[in-house]
Amino acid sequence: MPNALVIAETSESGEVKKATLSAITFAKQAAPAVGGAFSILVLGAHAAKSAATLTGFGATKVFACEDPTLEKYTAEHFSRTVAEVGKNFSLLVATATSQGKDLMPRVAARLDAAYAGDCSAVIVEGGKVLYKRPMYAGNAFGTTELLTPVHVATARQSEFDPAAPSGGTSPVEPVTKAAPGAAAARVSVVSLEAVTSERPELTEARVVVSGGRALKEKFFEVLEPLSTALGAAIGASRAAVDAGYAPGDYQVGQTGKIVAPELYLAIGISGAIQHIAGMKSSKVIVAINKDAEAPIFQIADYGLVADLFQAVPALVSELQKRGRTTA
Repeated sequence: MPNALVIAETSESGEVKKATLSAITFAKQAAPAVGGAFSILVLGAHAAKSAATLTGFGATKVFACEDPTLEKYTAEHFSRTVAEVGKNFSLLVATATSQGKDLMPRVAARLDAAYAGDCSAVIVEGGKVLYKRPMYAGNAFGTTELLTPVHVATARQSEFDPAAPSGGTSPVEPVTKAAPGAAAARVSVVSLEAVTSERPELTEARVVVSGGRALKEKFFEVLEPLSTALGAAIGASRAAVDAGYAPGDYQVGQTGKIVAPELYLAIGISGAIQHIAGMKSSKVIVAINKDAEAPIFQIADYGLVADLFQAVPALVSELQKRGRTTA
């Protein structure tokens, strides 16, 4: 039976994003039911560079599709090539990032394949592979069996540990970009307005400091010193984003980014279901809120009932005295 194919995610300069390593872990867990092995597909203007980075993770082969037109991601330019390479595999998987969620359903449609999105676990049972997915903002889980010959899935990054190099060197095979369709001719990236920061990427940070609407206009005034002291990324609740206190790119939650850092600090966040769905897999959760009945305390490992405008500066002062950071 054909094997699994991991669709790598890279930056425009060819750096492999950490999210790809979670998809590799997913593929390894599913491998016993889909042929026993996996390969990796890299697309981009610097795909050869990216492929070289991925040769040590135990893949049977690393496919590299290098083309100048693939420098900036668009589903219309990527999906045909992914489908063309992927038609020879039983399972195609990417991580459930913004790109993965955009790309993989289109690939599934091209292959007439069943799709399981945002999977939190993969289960091999009796020679079959089953996909566990969260429902109702993570309050329930369902197990899905895909009945088409080819399966397409995305893996929730917070639920799969990043794969570690396993030794050896996988061969790299160049592949040609599939002929673009009519839609690709009408689509191009004009510009990208991205939030730039020297802080860690939110979905890849070891420590995340998130703030809620209670911070109001002092959102960054309060959180930046703490994030600096901890070497942390900054996140926000949907309420804080909707109120205009933080950019949308900072949003953590079901409709934002899913994170699972080693340490998550929820500052002035009540703990709405929508937010909890995006961070409850964090290893250690610390909450600061003046409302002792706030739902966030139900999932927090450590909680402090206090005025955040007093507690956070005091915490920063103590961290600075000790010269302690987690970065």
